[in-house]
Amino acid sequence: MESIGNNYEKLSYGQYFIDTSGDINNTGKATFKIEYNSVEYVYNGVLTHANYFIRYDEKRNVIQVHFEGTKDVPDWITNLLFQPKYYDSFTWNDKKITLKVHKSWAAMYKVMKHFIRKGVSELLELHPFAEVEVIGWSLGSGQAMLCVQDLNFNLRITPHLYTFGSVNLFKTNIFNRRKTLKYLRSCCKSYHIFCNRNDIVTYVVPRIFGFVKFGRLNIKKRLNIFSMFRVLKNHFIYDNELMYERIYKREMKN
Repeated sequence: MESIGNNYEKLSYGQYFIDTSGDINNTGKATFKIEYNSVEYVYNGVLTHANYFIRYDEKRNVIQVHFEGTKDVPDWITNLLFQPKYYDSFTWNDKKITLKVHKSWAAMYKVMKHFIRKGVSELLELHPFAEVEVIGWSLGSGQAMLCVQDLNFNLRITPHLYTFGSVNLFKTNIFNRRKTLKYLRSCCKSYHIFCNRNDIVTYVVPRIFGFVKFGRLNIKKRLNIFSMFRVLKNHFIYDNELMYERIYKREMKN
């Protein structure tokens, strides 16, 4: 674990992935057993579900909000229905911010947002000095980004964000992109948007359509176009600590 001021200790990056994925690669290193809460809903005539998990880490005095990655056919349908949709509009730093997001991912977050606000608020009443971490992988990375904005806007919480195999969620254009990203980043105390260069999921929805994420923290030096389609190889390896060596070295220098 690494301390980042105010006695906040973050885990190793691979550990976050192991925990949020339910130790999908069977490393045996999970710090707890994750059991996602499921909220069922019907979207475009398909029965699907939104999955989240909230816990308090007593050892680090941290409240964690986790979001499950793509798991089944309804999840893949949700991923592919990426029409942009108006999400919210408000004033921030005397500037008008209008958020447009991936339509089906927004629908998924909306069915569980009240449960998440309630769960986080209750834990903060018990642990008012706790830090908040929001974590997600794959489909869950998009939910995590929406959650950070939601908690900041509605509860005035500024969490730490950790995502893996991170998707492009927010629809922007050349006129509002910089302003929108500046606002979104302000919702976090820190954000780590991990992307394996050869993970095709991290290019969904394509930036050419105007979709972006908070940022992109590449953890593989070389891009291999042919390797990008090997999803099992490149989308499930975020528990490999060697992939974060350059990130750790850069942080040590700072």
